[in-house]
Amino acid sequence: MFGTRGIAVINPENIDLLIVEDEEDYRKTVVRWFLRRGYRVQDAPSAEDAIERCQRQQFHVGVFDLRMPGKSGLELLEQIKASSPETEVILLTGEGTIETAVDAMKLGAIDYLLKPFALADLEAVVQRAAETSTLRKENRQLKALLQRSQGQLDMIGRSAAMREVFRLIERAGPTDKAILIQGESGTGKELVAQALQKVSLRADKPFVVINCAALPENLLESELFGHEKGAFTGAVTEKQGLFEVADGGTLFIDEIGELAASLQAKLLRVLQDGSMRRVGSLKERRVNVRILAATNRKLGDEVKAGRFREDLYYRINVLSLELPPLRERADDVLLLVDQFLGPDWKIHPEALLAIRKYSWPGNIRQLINAIDRGKILADDNLIRLDDLPHDVGDASLVASSRVAQSEDDLASIERAHVVDILKRERGNKSCAARALGVNRRSLYRLLEKYKIDPENPN
Repeated sequence: MFGTRGIAVINPENIDLLIVEDEEDYRKTVVRWFLRRGYRVQDAPSAEDAIERCQRQQFHVGVFDLRMPGKSGLELLEQIKASSPETEVILLTGEGTIETAVDAMKLGAIDYLLKPFALADLEAVVQRAAETSTLRKENRQLKALLQRSQGQLDMIGRSAAMREVFRLIERAGPTDKAILIQGESGTGKELVAQALQKVSLRADKPFVVINCAALPENLLESELFGHEKGAFTGAVTEKQGLFEVADGGTLFIDEIGELAASLQAKLLRVLQDGSMRRVGSLKERRVNVRILAATNRKLGDEVKAGRFREDLYYRINVLSLELPPLRERADDVLLLVDQFLGPDWKIHPEALLAIRKYSWPGNIRQLINAIDRGKILADDNLIRLDDLPHDVGDASLVASSRVAQSEDDLASIERAHVVDILKRERGNKSCAARALGVNRRSLYRLLEKYKIDPENPN
């Protein structure tokens, strides 16, 4: 048990506390103490009233008197733990025995206090209970995140369009405001959301992703808000939603323009006051989640057409970040190719020229697929033009890459590729030669041919 010098580690304003005590004067005294300390407090004079309150709201900590008319504190503890296992319970009594304490701990109580006691001591125990509740929630979040974890790619770009994106990420990331990321499919909207998370005040908290276009409406509602056991056919156990998994962190809602009208209303409520209910539940739960949303639609047009709520649009669009398509990022294409190739692969200049001239309607995702296809078909870890998809290396591109006037294009592509590799390898000529698939002598010839300074490649 903590003493009066116990240090509070959880902000009282973030703790929902329920006091259950049948002696009215004592109950009001306890409630006043915690209200003055900044806690969010509700009270109940009986176990029956407490159960009713717990059905409407989720509490972090409950303080229950052991002996009350009707159901006892032990009976209330057992029922609350069955329906709301996240709530940590402290029992109070004036007639304590070792057997009662053991029973309380077996039923899930976190602590047991004998009256009389200093209210500062009770607050210390409440703080410890709140900390335990938080740690258990974070453990559940971590398990859920590990099940959903996927590989991540770093953002790459030196084009003017991407420098503007990086500037907005740096400015908007730490603000904790909702941000709408707009751009064509495959432009890397999730990577932008990850970058915003990394520079945010919630960088060490959960980052959770959901794609609204990937699930039907009923499953999407369950994924976002969770459900209770028996809420619908197939709901054999209760399940926390992604808002609960992301509590304290960030929820990235991809393709938010696909969200059904009924779910738009439910999402708006969470954004307005942080309250939500699982499917099949009447219990209010509080969450503190930063929303990052993305869409390949023009949401302003969707609002005008009546397909997207105007009030929700303004809630998620505190700041809009427009991600440019790859066809507007010609300066970044070779950087991306080097990233996706990896150190053990090389690519023929003719193939690089075709890649640079192609319009990439599927953006970065299509480029990744093209490189992956090339790796499968290539011989000797060298991707040639014929290894690329036909729509990348079609007849017109092949022709334009082989006429005499394009020799300068090929030379500029090859030079830019050598410069990019040297920059990536920080001027290390041995590593650069390996990445280019040539020996050191050939690398020196390329440096001399294109007048490249390996110490300052440009």
